[in-house]
Amino acid sequence: MRVLGIESSCDETGIAVMDSEQGLMAHNVYSQIELHAEYGGVVPELASRDHIRKALPLIRSTLDEAKIKSENLDGVAYTAGPGLIGALLVGASLGRSLAWGWGIPSVAVHHMEGHLLAPMLEAEKPEFPFIALLVSGGHTLLVQVAGVGRYKVLGESLDDAVGEAFDKTAKLLGLPYPGGPELAKLAEQGNPERFTFPRPMVNRPGLDFSFSGLKTFALNTVNNVEGTDQDKADIARAFEDAVVDTLFIKCRRAIEKTRLSTLIVSGGVGANQRLRQKLGTLDANVFYPRPEYCTDNGAMIAYAGMLRLQAGEFEPKEIQVRPRWSLEDLTAV
Repeated sequence: MRVLGIESSCDETGIAVMDSEQGLMAHNVYSQIELHAEYGGVVPELASRDHIRKALPLIRSTLDEAKIKSENLDGVAYTAGPGLIGALLVGASLGRSLAWGWGIPSVAVHHMEGHLLAPMLEAEKPEFPFIALLVSGGHTLLVQVAGVGRYKVLGESLDDAVGEAFDKTAKLLGLPYPGGPELAKLAEQGNPERFTFPRPMVNRPGLDFSFSGLKTFALNTVNNVEGTDQDKADIARAFEDAVVDTLFIKCRRAIEKTRLSTLIVSGGVGANQRLRQKLGTLDANVFYPRPEYCTDNGAMIAYAGMLRLQAGEFEPKEIQVRPRWSLEDLTAV
C-alpha cells in the first residue's frame, strides 16, 4: 500500500509518501519560521494562507521525488486535529479532495498519534506496550500505549505545553523565534550552579504537568539581574535543567506506576539533547525518532494513516477537523 501523507496542523507543511513494503519513499517539510518570526509566534491566519500556497506544489515535488504518479497511490492521510482550525482545514480539504478526485480512500489522522508512532519509522522499533512522552509546542502528554489506537492518557499539562514554555522564556531573554532551540543553545554557556528554578508539581502525586509558574519564575529572575549575556545564559541553563528534571521525574514515576520498561519520546522538545541525556539514565529502554521526525512532518502522518487504511478505515465525503481531540477517543486497529 502506498499512502500520501499531509501535515498542516500549525506552521509546517509536511508531505510524504509511505510504502508498506519499501518504507518511506520521499518526504519534504516547508517551515514557516521566517513568516512568523517578526511576530514572535505563530499567526493562525498567516499560517493557513501559507499552507494554501505551499501544499499542492510540495505534493507535486514529493511525488516526483518518490518517482510515482497519483494513480500509483492507494490512499491519502491528512492531519485532522488537534491544531489550528484554519491550518487543519487546508490540509483536510486538500487531502479529502485529492482522494475523491483520484478515486482512492482517505483517512483523518490524529496529530499526536503521528508523533507517538514516529519512532516506528526507524530501523530499531519499540514493541508494544510502552509509555510515550509527547512533548511539543502545543502538547505535553504521558500516554500508556497498549497498541495502535489503544491509548490511556496518564498525565498532561494543566497550562502551557513544555515547548510553549521554552518559546515564551526564550522571548523573555530576547532570543529569536522559534526560541526553544535558541534557549537550549544559550544554556550550553550557562552556569548550572548559579540559579535554582522550581520543579513544578513533582512533590505531589500524579503525572500532570504545569509550566506557567516556571515561566513566571524566569521572568522574576530576569527582572532581578543586570541582563548581561552571562545572566541570560545562566537563566537559560536553570530553566532548561528544571524542565528536564521535571520531565525525567514524571517519566520515572510513570514507569514505576505501569511497570513497563519501554519509553518512547517524541515531539519537537524530544530533540533536546539535555533531555535525551537525562532520560538515558532511566532504568528503561528509551526510543526516539531522529530529529527530523521529532518536529511536525508528513512521514509520521503517512505512517499512522497507512496503518488505519490497512485496517479498513476511511473518511466519508464530509470534510471534518477537530481542533481539540483526545487520543483516548481513537479506535484500536
